[in-house]
Amino acid sequence: YGNEAQVMFASHSWPRWGNDRVQEVMRTQRDSYAHLNNEVLHLANNGVTINEVHNVYKQPESLKSQWAAHSYHGSEEHNSRAVINRYLGYWDANPATLIPLSPKDSAPLYVEMMGGSAKIMAKGKQLYKQGKYREAMEIVNKLVYAEPNNTAAKDLLADIFEQIGYQKESPSVRNSFLGAAYELRHGMPSGASPKTNGPDMIRAMTTELWLNALAISMDSKKAAGMKFTINLSTPDNGEKFVVEMSNSALTNIKGYQDKNPNLTITVNRSDLEKVMGGQTTFEKLQAEGKAQFTGDRKAFDQLRSTLTTFTPDFELMPGTKAKKALPAQQNKDPFEAPPIANSDGA
Repeated sequence: YGNEAQVMFASHSWPRWGNDRVQEVMRTQRDSYAHLNNEVLHLANNGVTINEVHNVYKQPESLKSQWAAHSYHGSEEHNSRAVINRYLGYWDANPATLIPLSPKDSAPLYVEMMGGSAKIMAKGKQLYKQGKYREAMEIVNKLVYAEPNNTAAKDLLADIFEQIGYQKESPSVRNSFLGAAYELRHGMPSGASPKTNGPDMIRAMTTELWLNALAISMDSKKAAGMKFTINLSTPDNGEKFVVEMSNSALTNIKGYQDKNPNLTITVNRSDLEKVMGGQTTFEKLQAEGKAQFTGDRKAFDQLRSTLTTFTPDFELMPGTKAKKALPAQQNKDPFEAPPIANSDGA
């Protein structure tokens, strides 16, 4: 169809008219990804590591001149590292970066060796005035990690982030810097997080995915010493699962049932969706005769006791956590499906 198409409708853009223009844009897209993949691997085969490639990889001028090849959704800095990560992994083969200290643990040592916060602030301001924003970021970021309550350091780092963000064409990169600058100055935005597990999402979530989500929300420390199996059956769609707690890990297998389970739960998928959506609970379904528990209920109660509810109020930059915590979700059933990841920037 490439030789015949007269109109091209692409995501995040306007139509292109005429076959010559359609072919030009499609060829540009093809070559952008091909060049990125091949050139990054070419560099990797010449010893350029994942921690260097974003400073080395460059698009050819012929692609830079094409608007369709610009970094509007993604960036060369991000995607070049992603290529190496795909083929070679995240590690650069330097043992010093294999098991590094966490930033909050290494930063105080850097600050001490650089002569303390006053010297870092002075040098950071000097680099900032010289327009050497990334160099300034390198040292001031260490200070913020070492002293997360140092307002002057956070303000300077915010200024640095802001200037880097202003220079970036890619919205995702720009917003990463500008968002961090905002939080360094004002703290994390407070308020309830958006609810994204609506009825349509719940219906689209497979039972297997819901069970996997329960395994993630489980606090494994609370599960120490627990060992049980639960058979789950949803007659209205003919699905069966075996759920096992072992070694502080919750796993499930679709299409199987344990011959000697501790507990068997039988509930229609249509009713289970109401539990997943927070509209009802297993206890209410039992009382209504819509869920049957056969065997030792202790396994169910043990599982419930390990489940936690996530609140996305953890800080990404040091010293930015909101003073007013997110409101707790009162009486939230732990078997309710966790919110689907929200990527709309809210």
